Amino acid sequence: MADNKADHLALGDNAARQLANTTKTAPQLSTISPRWLVHLLQWLPVEAGIYRLNQVKNPEDVLVACAKRDESDLPTTFVDYEDQPREYFLNAVATILDVHTRVSDLYSSPYDQIKEQLRLTIEIIKEKQESELINNPDYGLLASVAEEQRVFPLTGAPTPDDLDELLTKVWKEPAFFLTHPAAIAAFGRECTRRGVPPPTVSLFGAQFLTWRGIPLIPSDKVPVADGKTKIILLRVGDKRQGVVGLFQPGLPGEQSPGLSVRFMGISRNAIASYLISLYCSLAVLTPDALAVLEDVEIGKYHDYPDTYK
Repeated sequence: MADNKADHLALGDNAARQLANTTKTAPQLSTISPRWLVHLLQWLPVEAGIYRLNQVKNPEDVLVACAKRDESDLPTTFVDYEDQPREYFLNAVATILDVHTRVSDLYSSPYDQIKEQLRLTIEIIKEKQESELINNPDYGLLASVAEEQRVFPLTGAPTPDDLDELLTKVWKEPAFFLTHPAAIAAFGRECTRRGVPPPTVSLFGAQFLTWRGIPLIPSDKVPVADGKTKIILLRVGDKRQGVVGLFQPGLPGEQSPGLSVRFMGISRNAIASYLISLYCSLAVLTPDALAVLEDVEIGKYHDYPDTYK
């Protein structure tokens, strides 16, 4: 009984931790992703928030000839432009961050409360930016694919044949495939089944599967619905007449290209407010810079021989 009583009266964890120091982490945000699309795009500065995309009208009407060794007349021609070129307007992904000054004054050790709140909010805004670059109904990648640039898988699951078909649509210097991680796994299974495991390439210190030398870039912002998703293929850069990102330079309170953080003051309720804005858009310079494989099934598995289990 004495031993049991002594055990009962012993100093326990709950009491001891009142006097103990503890190592604390900064807030961890599970929704942060690598955002490879933002890294891989070329970003162009935009004046006054508007980007006008001029294109040639009816390029097949531009006449040229291989000159013969005689006095034949040469064709006359000129390059005409579209009468009403599309204009892209920058969109703002924005929010107002409120922090009570009492909290920031009293509880900013070891981590500055305002700094951490701004860091986490900016991360969430950047996640929203990548989602808009893919899914925005006005300028997003999926909404910008021309009808003749849409293809469908042969069997449902993404196969090497399907990605080869995409490459026929964006054959001029394709840069990368973009799709949901589950679609990359499904493609890997199909390659393994055929005995042609795709090689990998190192980018930004990470490993990516490739097909025909083109990396498959994962993004959880590519939508998945009813067990199906999409695989996008892009050409990027203005010199290649590809896909480009757009941002507004020289913003007040600029933290990084297109990102602004501005202090809005302290209210009578002692609430400090910060306006966080990220201005961006995306433009597809020519239709053949973008193609998509629709209705990609990601849930197809195969039975393998025991030697592969």
